[in-house]
Amino acid sequence: MKIKKGDQVLVIKGKDRGKKGKVLRSFPKENRVLVEGINIRKVHKKPKREGEKGQIVEVALPIYVSKVKLICPRCGQPARVGFKDFSKTKAKEKMPRSKVRVCKKCGQEI
Repeated sequence: MKIKKGDQVLVIKGKDRGKKGKVLRSFPKENRVLVEGINIRKVHKKPKREGEKGQIVEVALPIYVSKVKLICPRCGQPARVGFKDFSKTKAKEKMPRSKVRVCKKCGQEI
């Protein structure tokens, strides 16, 4: 999955279209991400103890990865994400990672 925890994203589809938020958690098996302040639903909670009142709590639910676009930290534009693979290069330099995410607009590492 190309979007990770801590990334800044823009919602491109759905009722929250145009909103920006930070990814709080990613769920790679389900292809979903949890974005701060996006896809808020009201959940009715039962009282836990006798004498307490029930509550209506607002909870953020995960949305599909295809509905968000990564905002590049370098150029500040919503862009697609690509990968640059350094393991296949001839010059074996000491790289901390062999595969790096790259912004498709400006070409810089993310």
